[in-house]
Amino acid sequence: MAEQGAHKINSLKQRYIGYQILADVVLSLAIALLLLAIANYRAAVSPWWGLLAFVVILIVLLFIHKPWQITPISVTTFLNQHYPELEESAELSLKREGELSLLQRLQLAKVESALTTIPATPRPFIRKAKDAGRILLISLVISAFIPRIRTTIFADPIPPLSELNSKAEKVLPQISELKLTIHPPAYTGKAAREQDKFTILAEEGSTAQWHISTTIAVKQMSLLFNDHDRIALIPGADKTSWTAQRSIDKPGFYQVIIDGKASDLYQIETIKDNAPQIHIKTPKQYIYIDAGEKPLVNLTTTVTDDYGVSNALIYATVAKGSGEGVKFKEYQIPFGQSFQSHSAQYSLQHLFDLPKLNMEPGDELYFYIEAQDNHQQKSRTDVYTVSIQDTAALLSMDGIVNGSNLKPEYFRSQRQIIMDTEKLLKSRDTLGRDKFNSMCGDIGADQKMLRLRYGKFLGEEEESNVGGMGENAELSKAENFSNAAMILDAMTDKHDNAEDATYFEPAIKAQLKATLTEMWNAELHLRMYKPQEALPFEYKALRLLKDLQQKSRAYVAKTAYKPTPLKMEKRLSGDLSKINQPLNQQEIKPGSDAYETLKNAVQLLEQIKLTRTYSDADKHLLQLAKQQLSLKASAQPGVYLTAVSAMNRIISNTQPNMQDIDLVERAIQRTLPQTAQMPQSKSIAPDMGLSQHYFQNLKRRQ
Repeated sequence: MAEQGAHKINSLKQRYIGYQILADVVLSLAIALLLLAIANYRAAVSPWWGLLAFVVILIVLLFIHKPWQITPISVTTFLNQHYPELEESAELSLKREGELSLLQRLQLAKVESALTTIPATPRPFIRKAKDAGRILLISLVISAFIPRIRTTIFADPIPPLSELNSKAEKVLPQISELKLTIHPPAYTGKAAREQDKFTILAEEGSTAQWHISTTIAVKQMSLLFNDHDRIALIPGADKTSWTAQRSIDKPGFYQVIIDGKASDLYQIETIKDNAPQIHIKTPKQYIYIDAGEKPLVNLTTTVTDDYGVSNALIYATVAKGSGEGVKFKEYQIPFGQSFQSHSAQYSLQHLFDLPKLNMEPGDELYFYIEAQDNHQQKSRTDVYTVSIQDTAALLSMDGIVNGSNLKPEYFRSQRQIIMDTEKLLKSRDTLGRDKFNSMCGDIGADQKMLRLRYGKFLGEEEESNVGGMGENAELSKAENFSNAAMILDAMTDKHDNAEDATYFEPAIKAQLKATLTEMWNAELHLRMYKPQEALPFEYKALRLLKDLQQKSRAYVAKTAYKPTPLKMEKRLSGDLSKINQPLNQQEIKPGSDAYETLKNAVQLLEQIKLTRTYSDADKHLLQLAKQQLSLKASAQPGVYLTAVSAMNRIISNTQPNMQDIDLVERAIQRTLPQTAQMPQSKSIAPDMGLSQHYFQNLKRRQ
């Protein structure tokens, strides 16, 4: 019996592994098909990439699920969870009879009989494979729907060059051969290219040359651009070869006209040359150099352009002084790198040595980068600012000894710590090591006391009572050992949270926290006997404190009001005879609706759907609508060109095609602006006007 149970569990194990691998294969196939469809939507991709994606995804899923690690113990655990009749004893079938006790043998008999009722393929095994099959079905539907999105009229306004050249074109029967040569502008660095298609995708400013050969001699041939600009082709000796040349400066469309017969509309798309792009990696837009820091700023940037960068410069301005005595000096700083190769991307660096720019404490440096491409287009960055801390102004007493300063001793304490630190550094050579370390530790202790003072503003605990009872020494008396109220009053906090223990605004609180952080860092280096490294943190803490002091002040502007003098003889007389009511008369003429023709054309197209015919007056209206669509197509040929072609077919045919009508209607609806919602009156109350009748009858009685 035990061998039958073990055989059943091993069989379930094989099925478990098989269905798990099957689910992974189906799920990998679904994901690979979906990725291949999305890739084909953007560009044509070989199916071998889909096979490679399938293999990679399958390997990843197999390593995630690891079906090779499924053991009979795993199967018995699964059976115990899903089949309660096994009484969580399925693993007894895997043990040998000699290893079982009497009680286990009795339980094994029940397990063996219960295993016979378990199906060969439990439902949970198939569930994963079914879910993967549903995902595969959804992936097939989406993959089949994506190509339809690509073929819609408004899916991709500007198709790529490969798609434009591969699209089949309808040409006039007289044309036997076309050679269209496109010469890009010189600044692009691209060579001339030839094509045998009328559709053009060229760089802005390119020159196009048409060489058209005909099967028979024709009288005249011309090119009509955007329905209004016509150029004539120059014939050869036998009038079977014709040439023309034109500059391509803007998008649009054109037609070939041979002896009065026009061809289909051919699309013209231009590739615009973008201005250079500048990306500054370092430094940040605003830099503040504190005392003790090196006056050096490293600038790293990347300049890119479509066809090449011709130059890049740094424009810097140094501001010295303050108030009306401020002076400016401008610099043009090159990067020190040659741009003769006109590469499309440059990685540039420059190190600002502020003393070489004659900058002193309190001065500011403003700079920006300007780049120029091969087409003489320029672009520039935002202005970056570098400020050097003015230690003299920071340590001055200006603005401190006045009535608005509420905490002057705290500011003087931080300033005194800086002065003591600088004095200690100057006398370092004359002091012994022990004396120097002792004085440095004393300054660190002063910094700690100052930090604890400011910590009170944020609700931090004092350190004076740590380890002792302090003012709660009454608890040490024997009669107060059982006084729970006194113990709670001494040992618990009187506030909920140190973050919310003050009435400061969030910005002030954040700056005060930053100040405490700088004090912590200064104290740390002072305790480590490194006053030179502590000095920048001390200066930054003092600068933050003075900034807090300025924010706490209230400024009241001095204003003076001089009222108009009153004439006492007219005061309180009530004479309004010389006061006239303002009268403003304006004649407002309703403006003409620029989209009236298109709106009427939509109504006419709806009628044509029903009647399948139209009159000469209707044809004139359609021609006017076609002119407006042509203007749109000249600016956006990829969007409106197919609609103009459909409108031509509607005008030329007495029984237009329904698909052409739908295509033109969609283009017109895209052109029309959205109607703004006007304010409307409220709907009538559900009392059917009874309240209004009641109000009118009430007025009669009065």
